[in-house]
Amino acid sequence: MIKKAIKKIKGFCSIRNLKGIYFYIKPYKFRTLAAVLVTIPVGIMDTAIPWALKCYMDAVTSGKRSTISVYMPFLILVFSIAQSIFTYVATYVNSWVGIKISNDLKYDLFKKLMKCEASFFDRNVSGTIQVRFNNDVDTACAGLLNSLKMFSTRIFNSLSLIIALFVISWRLAIVAIVILIFALYPLTTIRKRISGIVGQTVFSGAAIATYYIEAFAGNRIITSYNLYDYQMRKISDALNYAFRLGMKMVQRTGVLSPIMHFVIGGGVAVIIWMGSYLITHNLLTAGGFVAFVTSVIMLYQPIKTIGNDFSAVQTSVMAMERVLSLLKETPAVINRKNAIQLTSVKDQIEYRNVDFEYEKGQPVLKKINISIKVGQTIALVGNSGGGKTTFVNLLPRFYDITAGKILIDGVDIRDLELDSLREKIAIVFQDNFLFTGTIRENILLGKSSASRKEINEVVKLAYLDEFVSKLPKGLHTQIGERGVLLSGGQKQRVAIARAFLKNAPVVILDEATSALDNTSEAIVQKAINNLMKDRTVFVIAHRLSTVRNADKILVINQGEITEAGTHAELIEKNDAYATLYRTQLS
Repeated sequence: MIKKAIKKIKGFCSIRNLKGIYFYIKPYKFRTLAAVLVTIPVGIMDTAIPWALKCYMDAVTSGKRSTISVYMPFLILVFSIAQSIFTYVATYVNSWVGIKISNDLKYDLFKKLMKCEASFFDRNVSGTIQVRFNNDVDTACAGLLNSLKMFSTRIFNSLSLIIALFVISWRLAIVAIVILIFALYPLTTIRKRISGIVGQTVFSGAAIATYYIEAFAGNRIITSYNLYDYQMRKISDALNYAFRLGMKMVQRTGVLSPIMHFVIGGGVAVIIWMGSYLITHNLLTAGGFVAFVTSVIMLYQPIKTIGNDFSAVQTSVMAMERVLSLLKETPAVINRKNAIQLTSVKDQIEYRNVDFEYEKGQPVLKKINISIKVGQTIALVGNSGGGKTTFVNLLPRFYDITAGKILIDGVDIRDLELDSLREKIAIVFQDNFLFTGTIRENILLGKSSASRKEINEVVKLAYLDEFVSKLPKGLHTQIGERGVLLSGGQKQRVAIARAFLKNAPVVILDEATSALDNTSEAIVQKAINNLMKDRTVFVIAHRLSTVRNADKILVINQGEITEAGTHAELIEKNDAYATLYRTQLS
């Protein structure tokens, strides 16, 4: 049984990710070592109390009062003050290291998040990302480093007390150690007990976090549709599920402390019985007996609650393993070895036999073949869900194609350096994301080093100047989270100004005016017309009247290009495009 226990403990200590943990500890290794070393005197000083009792009791029972026995209370007081100082220093240094490591991990995880491909965000809800990229770090670092301090203190405390036990009475010490091993054995099963529940608890926490985020982002929908009861039912189900998981955790770990209480209580009873026998046979003094019992109680007392502490440690270890495994994951869309810098787009963009599927066996685009000359405007029209947005999302490699090639000037875009590829493409979405801050800060995302003259020029080209001139703070006006303080048309014009400032040779307009009223659309369309000049443009349009002048119109339905040509050619062909165009006119 003891060998099995040691094997399990060694399995816990030799965590697969130990190297990964050390990588983050290494920059602060001297402070970490200092935090551990400070715990040595904290643990050792606990032995001052039983030794003081031994000296005092032996002096009293022998009828002699020595100098040591007189000054012993003052020595205990001095030791207590010193121990308190060392404890504070250990806590401070430990917290400093913990926060630093936590911040380093969060920084690297955020960097990893920034490089995740679009499909990653398709698969995960916001709550899961919040828990995995932020909360797990707090759980791991706070739990592991606090536990490091606690366990290092207890280890040195236990070692010094065990030495004291053997010095006082080796016979009783052997009994005390055997009892200690039996008390600690249940800890070896704790990881197996909680591993499944911890994973479920993480995802239940992610679901709850998602509902809070939805309540914030969707507050107007909730209010307008009176969705209070609907949302409350969802959060209630999630909370009840989390409660059931919490109670399962208690059922599987809560029994450990009572078992330890029983074993330790029985052990103390055995030690007292044996101690009485040794005293009557003059093998142990009364002072030694009192000191031994005091040492045993000080040794055993923390063990009674270590079950709960060890459960928290295992939870932290699992959180750290999840964090480090996340850092090891490789995004689906990455640079190939020896990727080429894209310096310009000179000739053409070609889709050659392109297939794409989000899920295996469910094609979204099939055998797409099209060549676009630099400077041309290509319009993509067709039924909703036909694959138009997917078509343009493949060009900046939001996703990688399943088969075929997308070429820029004859070079496969997968052979191009990602940042240089995306630097040459500006995108205006239907619902553009604006960051918390000012109008100016959001425009500058297109080019952080832009001069005042450049900013004023793009503001004018995006037809923002009249609107901005009426604001008390002009371009320095705060727009709120996600640009909530701006109208739809204003947000689109800020996004267009941002795209102008980027000055990319390729522009993608993904239904940029579909959510606007007629007045706003007219203004935004003027801004878009300015943006389209002298650029290669892909336009996804729901109103066919806006793409009549496109150099080529592609009708995409069910993942295939069913028609291609100019507006006049497609009208003359009198097929799906002509029917759709006449329907919109009527």
